[in-house]
Amino acid sequence: MVGMTGKKTPAATEAARQEGAPPLPHRFGLTSNGYGSLSRQFPSTPRGAQLARRTVVRQLGYWGFGPMTDASCSVALVVAELAANAVCHGRLRGRNFHVRVDYEGPASRFRIEVSDAVLGRTPEDPKLPPDDQESGRGLFLVERLASRWGWEPRNPIGKTVWAEVAAALPQGARPA
Repeated sequence: MVGMTGKKTPAATEAARQEGAPPLPHRFGLTSNGYGSLSRQFPSTPRGAQLARRTVVRQLGYWGFGPMTDASCSVALVVAELAANAVCHGRLRGRNFHVRVDYEGPASRFRIEVSDAVLGRTPEDPKLPPDDQESGRGLFLVERLASRWGWEPRNPIGKTVWAEVAAALPQGARPA
């Protein structure tokens, strides 16, 4: 039960623990067709990239993909890498970057799009850098996790880097 303070009582906490995960709020669930979408802007800062990843992981949880599932971990890593690239290579003063994640249940896949404000720095073919190099592995990881990925110009400015990650709806999860 929830008391007048808005906090769960011990009995409600124990009941939720025994049931496993708390019920998913209806407004955040997948549609009856098995689709879900998240679209949000974040500041072009390292903190913004971190918030993007956390926001996506939370939304995937509402859709039935717990934070430790393969799908959630893969999508979180792709979002983290693309958001970090948007912050490092696509930052334009006064402009945010945009993240969109769509779950397409019938196709069993996530489509991840990260848009920034700079068109001049486009993604290159991912190559594994030498062992002594500290960076440069992000797109290599995206290529390994995604079934497809690419980029396209964004109207009116910038670019969108996208990736598709295969993921069937987890056992026991159902559309709203």
